[in-house]
Amino acid sequence: MEISFSYCNLGVLYRFEGLVMGSSELRSPTLNLSIACPQLTPAASTFPAAASNYCQLDELLTEEEKDLQIKVRQFMENEVAPIISKFWEKAEFPFHLIPKMSTLGIAGGTIKALSEPNHGSDASSLNTTARKVPGGWILNGQKRWPANSSFADIFVVLACNTSTNQINGFIVNGGAPGLKISKIDNKMSLRVVQNCDILLEDVFVPDDDRLPGANSFQDLVKIYSISPHTIGDTDLTDYVAYIQALSFSRVIVAWISIGIAAGVYDACLRHLGERKQFGAPLAAFQLNQEKLVWLLGWRLYKLHDSGRMTTGQASLGKAWITKKARETVALGRELLGGNGIVTDFHVGKAFCDMESLYTYEGSYEVNALIVARDITGIASIRPASRL
Repeated sequence: MEISFSYCNLGVLYRFEGLVMGSSELRSPTLNLSIACPQLTPAASTFPAAASNYCQLDELLTEEEKDLQIKVRQFMENEVAPIISKFWEKAEFPFHLIPKMSTLGIAGGTIKALSEPNHGSDASSLNTTARKVPGGWILNGQKRWPANSSFADIFVVLACNTSTNQINGFIVNGGAPGLKISKIDNKMSLRVVQNCDILLEDVFVPDDDRLPGANSFQDLVKIYSISPHTIGDTDLTDYVAYIQALSFSRVIVAWISIGIAAGVYDACLRHLGERKQFGAPLAAFQLNQEKLVWLLGWRLYKLHDSGRMTTGQASLGKAWITKKARETVALGRELLGGNGIVTDFHVGKAFCDMESLYTYEGSYEVNALIVARDITGIASIRPASRL
């Protein structure tokens, strides 16, 4: 904190000295964003064609998928790109876009309350409890990070059954007595997403709102996961079953990372083609890592869609893709120089947001251990004393 505070004061001091001295830098007019990067301003009705498809991976898409891609791209460039940086800076969600987004018919989901303040990757040791009472259950505990939970109508809360010591699932209404939700402030990443802390104090859940058939993590896999593959007769521990349930979520995170990497590639390539230094454009820009992760992500999707994707493959995709996307975005921010930390150019925002994607749905290290277990058949995720 002292270093950050001192650096901040030093920056203010330099700024003050510049004002007093009347430096030429401060007398210069403010850089016009429409000149520096015209495709990132509200005045731009459409962006140029994507520059990140040099390998013509669109050929892997069906005509229906290509039409949907164009539809979503037009919505993002016309409705989202011109305003999203302001919402990111304010850490607010653009609620007015929800009705418009719903017309696309491309997304939907359930807000899941799983992670806790003291349990992230070690999700089999949840502290949130569910105690049986006449007519229902009493839930007590805390959850941390459920995205957009500040405006959710219902939650799926995972809690430890005090009678069986197994993890059960419960549907909790957003207005339930004893349920307290507070937004997590001061995030440096994914600022538009409304992550929250959830406190459950003697929250009553009727028997009808307990997920039927969900008596353990193994059962929750079948309910929670969209993945079509089955567990079969394999004797899985709770932790392994939990990881398997998250396979599809990790594929989604991998695809988000690919999108960020491709977007940064486009923005940087255009910026370097437009901006000149020393009388020449900064067009010597080679950033092709995202092509590899794009292809890998597509292959994982096809494996998943056909029911052949393993838990290890999902973890490999999440770990590899987010790592490469992180490197891509960092290089993109570097190539934009000072403009790389200004949200108007979108790359700085993507740089911060990528840190969250690299971390959640299993850290790089945890996913690497899952892949190693898939290859060797030996689990090393937990300390030896707990194996």
